[in-house]
Amino acid sequence: MSFNNIKIISLVLLIASCSNIKEKEVSNSSSSESLKRYRNKTLQVYTTAKDTELRLTKTSEQVFKKKVQPLETEVAIFINPKKTFQKYLGIGGAITDASSEVFATLNETQQNKLLESLYGKDGIGYNIIRTSIHSSDFGLGSFTYVKEGDADLKTFSIEKDKEKRIPFIKRAIDLIKDDLVFYASPWSPPAFMKSNKNMLQGGKLLPEFRQAWADYYVKFIKAYEEEGIPVWGLTIQNEPMAVQRWESCIYTADEERDFLKNYLGPTLEKEGLGDKKIVVWDHNRDLISERANTIFEDPEASKYAWGIGFHWYETWTGGLPKYDNLKNINESFPSKNMLFTEGCQEGFDTERLHFWPNAERYGNSMINDFNSGVVGWTDWNILLDERGGPNHVQNFCFAPIHANTKTGELIYTPTYYYIGHFSKFIKPGALRVSTTTSRTTIESTSFQNENGTIVTVVMNKTDHTIGYKLIVGAAETYLEIQPRAMQTIIY
Repeated sequence: MSFNNIKIISLVLLIASCSNIKEKEVSNSSSSESLKRYRNKTLQVYTTAKDTELRLTKTSEQVFKKKVQPLETEVAIFINPKKTFQKYLGIGGAITDASSEVFATLNETQQNKLLESLYGKDGIGYNIIRTSIHSSDFGLGSFTYVKEGDADLKTFSIEKDKEKRIPFIKRAIDLIKDDLVFYASPWSPPAFMKSNKNMLQGGKLLPEFRQAWADYYVKFIKAYEEEGIPVWGLTIQNEPMAVQRWESCIYTADEERDFLKNYLGPTLEKEGLGDKKIVVWDHNRDLISERANTIFEDPEASKYAWGIGFHWYETWTGGLPKYDNLKNINESFPSKNMLFTEGCQEGFDTERLHFWPNAERYGNSMINDFNSGVVGWTDWNILLDERGGPNHVQNFCFAPIHANTKTGELIYTPTYYYIGHFSKFIKPGALRVSTTTSRTTIESTSFQNENGTIVTVVMNKTDHTIGYKLIVGAAETYLEIQPRAMQTIIY
């Protein structure tokens, strides 16, 4: 080998060595910055736990120290603040006619207590409100905003909503102020517009009424905004593949796509309402992929769709929630948003108002939905009575808060507190942060608020206390979570 070749090889080895040193220095610098940021910094822990008095209670303060390599025998949650994902829109629930009827039975003190506990500065921070376009099953009966047969919509009026629903919504909005997300969903067009001539039991929108029905949405938006309620958006149809004994209407994927691109989207645009967000599907996770593929793959329909909404009732038959379908949509259509639009615990029973698995169903769904890329989460009725209603077809269910209309007492269920572990601490505009766990016995998600604070939510569904390391970059702390508990950690 020549002397020149030896010099060249030596030079290459020297450059490689320097490069490795530089990479190590960058890596060490990154770890040092992470450690410097969190070490000796305080974190606060809030807890709700079964068989205790803990309800969103501040239970401890801890400090971070330098991370030690975790062992396989240890339980750990790993947070990587450098990896962030979707922007958080918010959390809330539906103000239905049923909720409004129950709210109207309360005295002023209890009404204020309810509003403050959901929307006030010391409440759980709801900022999303959903409502129905005319009636749903949760109310005293079926109604529309026009007289039967009025295809020209000359008789359109929201006077009925002004009696109880709109005053309730306005009082909630007065407390939300910033970051309000108000949207509406129809359960059925008027009977005369449908193939079965009935608002109940499914049926389809007749082709000759597609434009009239698109105009109906416009009139709803304008009427509500005239009342001082800014409409963020709407869903096209609640549960478009379910023939229900209550208000319902069927759209195949092709039918919803064509209604969106040929009628609803262009009509909103023409009326100066092109900024309103249109959410498609609004049904369960099981068939959601087919709806997304059909609508989002069509450029003319997709341009009008802000995103896709979904419910959780695919678990009715005892199956597992289809979170993988959400992840697939997030990967396939990253420019589209996903919004949880409805969920409630079915089968109301007064003996189960404080049934802990009801809350855990919410916790599991919220953690996994957010980790799948969901931007916002909307519960169903924010308030129901002691029977789980009123409901004009006896379809009673649970709500986070119930009111005993005989005594005026408000009943806060465990679900209210589990939701609050997210909604009270995560603020609109936050970014989801990379979070994983080393065991399936705990579930977790994290968000970083715009002010820099990170909020990590942890759930333990087991019957024993679990100790775990919370590892954030190069820093760690040791925590314990009680049996059947939810924690929020802020740092």
